[in-house]
Amino acid sequence: MTDNIFTPGQFVVLQNRPHWGTGQVQSMIDGRITVNFEHAGKQVIMAGQTMLVAVSAEDGVETAEILAPDR
Repeated sequence: MTDNIFTPGQFVVLQNRPHWGTGQVQSMIDGRITVNFEHAGKQVIMAGQTMLVAVSAEDGVETAEILAPDR
């Protein structure tokens, strides 16, 4: 897995928890992605164990790119 697939400031959604809303990546260290979600607050996501989707702040989920997991 690439160590820096997400960067601080990037907007994401968690595919299996859409009710959490859009989140902003705070950090990614050793496969742990810290994200601050609109409706769930600060969460630590394990890269490769869930589907985070990068979204454009302007365009929303329609321009999403699935970036994890590696399988």
